Amino acid sequence: MQEDITVKTFLITGGAGFIGSALIRHIIHNTAYRVVNIDKLNYAGNLESLESIEDNERYVFERSDICNNNEIRRIFDQYQPDIVMHLAAESHVDRSISGPGEFIQTNIIGTYHLLEESRAYYSDLDDHKKGEFRFHHISTDEVYGDLGATEILFTEKTPYKPNSPYSATKASSDHLVRAWHQTFNLPTLITNCSNNYGPYQFPEKLIPLIIHNALEGKDLPIYGDGNQIRDWLYVDDHVRALLNVALLGEVGETYNIGGHNEMKNIDVVKIICSILDELCPSKIKGITSYEKLITHVEDRVGHDFRYAIDASKIKAELNWTPNETFETGIRKTVQWYLDNKTWSNNIKDGSYQSKKLNKI
Repeated sequence: MQEDITVKTFLITGGAGFIGSALIRHIIHNTAYRVVNIDKLNYAGNLESLESIEDNERYVFERSDICNNNEIRRIFDQYQPDIVMHLAAESHVDRSISGPGEFIQTNIIGTYHLLEESRAYYSDLDDHKKGEFRFHHISTDEVYGDLGATEILFTEKTPYKPNSPYSATKASSDHLVRAWHQTFNLPTLITNCSNNYGPYQFPEKLIPLIIHNALEGKDLPIYGDGNQIRDWLYVDDHVRALLNVALLGEVGETYNIGGHNEMKNIDVVKIICSILDELCPSKIKGITSYEKLITHVEDRVGHDFRYAIDASKIKAELNWTPNETFETGIRKTVQWYLDNKTWSNNIKDGSYQSKKLNKI
């Protein structure tokens, strides 16, 4: 990637989350750009994921809610960002089923407020700054709905067909971003990614949940028969793609980002068990392999069968491809959780929450 040598300022929302923190670490460690991180620090926001860069002079943290117009306006005025990368979102499907209201508030209303503050800020920029400004909205492949076992992959032209409250709110926010470009000429970009995994992921998601439960000798819950298929994308590959799009993507365009790793959920769990058997053999009486802990539970309501991304556009136009196969990425991920039990334990015992107050 040929990056602009101008020292840009990135305004990143949701930067204390899994993907957001990986993006910030990547930018600070690999570029000369400045980063302003906006995060309201809900349950999944974890500043411990940013300890490696928290004292860097090019990094600033602002604890703010994107629904707070006055605070967002102040942040725009104070830091004068060149690129907004919007990752702040409620993202767990199960939580959206039990309580969709928070997803509507953050993912739809929050995006609306951020778009409006971005539009007001953009309108006051000089022509040069307007030419540099971008609003990059980070979304999900779940907006496209469900693929059958033999259907073609999701492309940027696939019609939207969200099936969960989570995916419906992300689809809504995608449509808002597109409308603000078409109606108000705000220079926007949208990316839709497949399932992410890797270090620092909150343990309610499948891969870290399975790792943690296995090590504790707990059941490894699998929805239904476990034959649901996902395209797995290593988070460090994803953030490289995000930076490529933010810097080089064509305004008004959408780019799909996938890992080229379609896997059944049950196979993902069995691979994790096999790696753990090798790296950290079970000491639980009667458990010779972690696979013996696999337990099938009632399927999720409205559970989509298959997601799979066609990432040929971003490869052709921006020269991005993933570096990690699922085999290499999952081994790195399991090893990271084995080497960083303190980070995980601080989430499980809730101490990461109290530390938030000491870091702002």
